[in-house]
Amino acid sequence: MRIVRILVLILLAVLLLPYLVTPFYRTGHPVSALMAWRWLKGAPVSRQWIDFKAISPYLPRSVVGSEDARFCSHRGVDWGALQDAIDDAEDGEPTRGGSTITQQVAKNLFLWPGRSVVRKVLELPLAMWIDLVLPKQRILEIYLNIAELGPSGQFGAEAGSLYAFGRSAATLSPREAALLAAILPNPVRRSARNPGPGVRRLAATYMARANAAALQRCWSENRAF
Repeated sequence: MRIVRILVLILLAVLLLPYLVTPFYRTGHPVSALMAWRWLKGAPVSRQWIDFKAISPYLPRSVVGSEDARFCSHRGVDWGALQDAIDDAEDGEPTRGGSTITQQVAKNLFLWPGRSVVRKVLELPLAMWIDLVLPKQRILEIYLNIAELGPSGQFGAEAGSLYAFGRSAATLSPREAALLAAILPNPVRRSARNPGPGVRRLAATYMARANAAALQRCWSENRAF
């Protein structure tokens, strides 16, 4: 029984650790669990941190427009989008993405990739905790610095922009920002460097969304952006 108690305590410690660590991520340059795993395996990992205010403003707007249109208003989980994704799966239709940017930050920082009910159960309360203790701008800054944005271990906006366009994320044009947003969440099969017709169509859609009235209100109401 003692061994069982020890194992339970270890499991609880592992589950609670992200909640204890997250408040310290208000500053610093956190790395994702995927980046750490790649390093441990000896796989290539490239990431140069870039502060939110140094990033071209077109990129965060394009990413929010493409990944999480209600980012400014939800509290870490977009329950409406999540229910839509569940309904699609039950109807046998192609599943739309129900994960918010905050959920993706929770998954990337502390969990693992791939579809899993267990991971989703852990991800939802963790995303709500992240939204509670971190400002929206900081959540977006972390996401833009840990998302995989290249086919060979490029993580974050700076490494992704350097690979795709040969220059810093600070200088991205609206089209280039939309192309980077369009390769999420699969930068191995999609390319911003040599975009195919599908990626170009998505980029055009995301450029329009980035300029939509609702997103403009989001940015004006959240002065930190």
